[in-house]
Amino acid sequence: MTPLNPVRCALALAVMTGLAWSAQAQNTFKIGEINSYKAQPAFLEPYKKGMELAIDEVNAAGGVSGKKFELITRDDNANPGDAVRVAEELISREKIDVLTGTFLSNTGLAVADFAKQKKVFFLAGEPLSDKLTWQGGNAYTFRLRPGTYMQAAMLVPEAVKLKKKRWAVVYPNYEYGQSAVTAFKTLLKAAQPDVEFVAEQAPPLGKLDAGSVVQALADAKPDAIFNVLFGADLTKFVREGNTRGLFQDREVVSLLTGEPEYLDALKDETPNGWIVTGYPWSSLNTNDHKAFLQAYQAKFKDYPRMGSVVGYALIKSVAAGVAKAQGADSEKLRVAFRGLQLATPFGKITYRAEDHQSTMGAFVGRTKNEGGKGVMVDARYMDGAQFQPSAAEVKKSRAVD
Repeated sequence: MTPLNPVRCALALAVMTGLAWSAQAQNTFKIGEINSYKAQPAFLEPYKKGMELAIDEVNAAGGVSGKKFELITRDDNANPGDAVRVAEELISREKIDVLTGTFLSNTGLAVADFAKQKKVFFLAGEPLSDKLTWQGGNAYTFRLRPGTYMQAAMLVPEAVKLKKKRWAVVYPNYEYGQSAVTAFKTLLKAAQPDVEFVAEQAPPLGKLDAGSVVQALADAKPDAIFNVLFGADLTKFVREGNTRGLFQDREVVSLLTGEPEYLDALKDETPNGWIVTGYPWSSLNTNDHKAFLQAYQAKFKDYPRMGSVVGYALIKSVAAGVAKAQGADSEKLRVAFRGLQLATPFGKITYRAEDHQSTMGAFVGRTKNEGGKGVMVDARYMDGAQFQPSAAEVKKSRAVD
């Protein structure tokens, strides 16, 4: 018997391995996802679980066009430069088919610009800056969540009902916070011309000096406060505000505070009666949400947060887009997403052709401290389609695709 040649064996093994990997790649759609997992775990850990659940469902149904989905995630360290670097790595090294993700508005805008330059399709899940779909919008970038203008527009009618004249605002001093406050001021002033903004506090993201911020707001003696802080900054702000009586006999309108990931952190410090956008998961009885809730709890033995819904709907959006485009080619995907419709836990949404913004809405209600735990009550779903600017208004601020 002729002895085996070790060199030929090694070469043969390499060839077979390469063919196996090639076959696997041909039968898989790779979803590349970038996010600030270490910096924003309260939102992004549930978000990742939502993505995993959607991946499981897509693959259990046979995938899309006979191909299964594979999720590849990277952390951007909450840094725009790192976000662009890992986007490049996902495309060049991992050979991903679809680019998704980002949480912070500055990282989202950086990846959106990268997508524009490289002509790569990008689906942003969470960044809320209006620049993502308007002033900085481009042909290759789409967004799932309602942006700052849409959510401010949902809150302003409730703010007007308060009939308060003197307002203060507090927000993280980066793109998201600036965008949210600009939208709220503009819309409130249009609805209530006599309103005055008597104080403004804009601490750097993640570096809130709660004592000085709360004192400055209290010194201004506003009738009401518009708050855009979130995460650890929100917890510090509420704790110090409770201690110093800032919220006593004073209305607060607050973006995102009704989301479980932030109410969970507030616990027994949750203030009563804030008007908020959020996600009252335990009281939603629609068929779409009940199916999602049952599947999520069965897999993770936990209740969903807002991040869970965003992650789940993100992957379902990719699946619907790939199916419509009959593949993951960026040029075909960007065409397929214009007018794309799909079901989510919040009901049917559409990605508008005008600005690539989905019509996903949000819930508006009030916070309640219920037995030492923060919950959202009296919540109503606000259909995002009712709070978007007209096509003519979008055209004024957005370059033609």
